[in-house]
Amino acid sequence: MKILKPARRVDAVPQVNVADLAAQGVQGVIIDLDNTLTEWNQNHLCPEIARWLEELERYGIKLCILSNNKKHRVQSFAEACGVPYISNARKPWRRGFRRAMNLLGTRPEQTVVIGDQIFTDVLGGNRSGLYTILVNPISRREFLGTRLVRQLERWVLRERSPRRGHKQLFRSKTKEGQP
Repeated sequence: MKILKPARRVDAVPQVNVADLAAQGVQGVIIDLDNTLTEWNQNHLCPEIARWLEELERYGIKLCILSNNKKHRVQSFAEACGVPYISNARKPWRRGFRRAMNLLGTRPEQTVVIGDQIFTDVLGGNRSGLYTILVNPISRREFLGTRLVRQLERWVLRERSPRRGHKQLFRSKTKEGQP
């Protein structure tokens, strides 16, 4: 199950400290669109995420949107933000992650993946040798297929009670020296 475990979990994208990413040598961020940057099938960018995107730019960290959604959906959002994108990415297949790194001009050790789904963003990022950050979905409104997958994700993410002899799957601490 290690392949399904993100390197880090945060509640929302703005909680990812851009200065820390830059200090760790991160030069590129591959990020999911729906329920990570904005609500599913919405084009509204909340002010906190807009400020976070501006901070990435100030630190010289490039961004690429990697989404399984259709081209017209991803293209309109990415162009409004002025960032490259890959639509119909077929995550968790590695090809989309490699294409995103090519667009960013980065190597795996310089690249972070941020997304809200274990079986697409985290699995694909981990399979590609990237540092993965799982965020909570922005909204409960999403594609029907995603809602079904969330049931399985909840099982994977469930923190087992230590008194029942199970350890927690995720801890709030990150490894020293990691983004």
